[in-house]
Amino acid sequence: MKHRIPRYLSAATAVAALLTVSACGGGSKPAGSGGSDAKQLEVFSWWTSGSEDAALKELIAGFKKDNPGVKVVNGAVAGGGGGNAQAVLQTRLQGSNPPDTWQTHPGAAIGEYINSHLVADLSSVYEQDSLNSAIPRELVTSVSKDGKPYGVSTGAHRGNVLWFNKKLTAQAGVELTASTTPDQLVDAFTELKAKGITPLCLGGKDAFAAAELFENILLGALGPNGWDSLTSGNTDWDDAKVKQAAKLFAKMLPYADPDASALSWDQATKRLASGDCAVESMGDWAYGELVKDGAKDGTDFGYIPQPGTKGTFVTVVDTFVVAENAKHKELALKWASVISSPEVQLAFSKDKGSTPIRGDVPTDSLPAYQQQAAKSFRGDSLVQSIVHGEAMSPQFQQSFYDAVTQFVQSKDADSFVQALATAAKG
Repeated sequence: MKHRIPRYLSAATAVAALLTVSACGGGSKPAGSGGSDAKQLEVFSWWTSGSEDAALKELIAGFKKDNPGVKVVNGAVAGGGGGNAQAVLQTRLQGSNPPDTWQTHPGAAIGEYINSHLVADLSSVYEQDSLNSAIPRELVTSVSKDGKPYGVSTGAHRGNVLWFNKKLTAQAGVELTASTTPDQLVDAFTELKAKGITPLCLGGKDAFAAAELFENILLGALGPNGWDSLTSGNTDWDDAKVKQAAKLFAKMLPYADPDASALSWDQATKRLASGDCAVESMGDWAYGELVKDGAKDGTDFGYIPQPGTKGTFVTVVDTFVVAENAKHKELALKWASVISSPEVQLAFSKDKGSTPIRGDVPTDSLPAYQQQAAKSFRGDSLVQSIVHGEAMSPQFQQSFYDAVTQFVQSKDADSFVQALATAAKG
């Protein structure tokens, strides 16, 4: 496995204003404090689609099996990509009222909470469950600071997947393979449109969906080494290859579903399954949604790496932290332990469409797509996602979303890359 995940969390990661207020917050009850809710645990996430909810229930079921009598409060907040959940979470952290445990991502995203002293050291969980030997070292490091881990990951998603409706592509005489180039994908869109088929499924109601499409196009233009150089600040955002990716993005957007602005990401995926549009660039959480809708892998839909990104795996890693001042800290630590177990990770991944994060979990019982993804995860170059807050700061992530939203309307590549370059300089 050719890992490209940074080996440290940047000390320069800025602490968001809403978070710093709560870092020393008084007013939260001590862990395990009394009261009628002493035997409950609040789990906070943004998992509300059909497949996400099913996967979350697998985690909860695993926890309840080991902790009978504990009430689990599902604090999930709807909103693709977690935007709404993040807003609610920041308000709660500001008010010194954190959930016991919440969902985040490695890298810069978790770094905000670590640097703000908002999350607990999980070294005891890692030692108890031998996680340091079960999880790839680079992924452990991406949730750690000063050698201490602060997050437990449940599964790794691949962000750079192109999904397609096999009936529609066959109808248009379009063949999509792992060797398809970005320009050939645009040609395929043209052929699909000529047959009266909506080429590109897009859930534009969720800001992350268009951003994810651009992220995947950008990776195709840069390659993994170029990606590392860009996200580490060694390549400027107004580089010619970034502009090249922006121009390709502009070519693809007119082929999007005319109803895109009213669709969430999972609604767009449902439209692919039902044959209302042909192709979607989306992380493999889409796999769980397609299967949940009754579509059959290899018969109704197919998949390839985003053109130009073969041999690279964009990691979007589902991770949970425990609040330093959790009301039910002992139970939250037990949650972290349970969700890291091989059995629970496997059950979770079957619903979620992800790859178990543990290297000792056999994947032969998973469907064909997930076995393929697991092989890629364990053998290809890994890069972190900008869209999902792993590769760069949350502040840049928001600027990235804003710039993409503006570009979808303007198609002005020069202004787009300049906005990104300005945001990167912070």
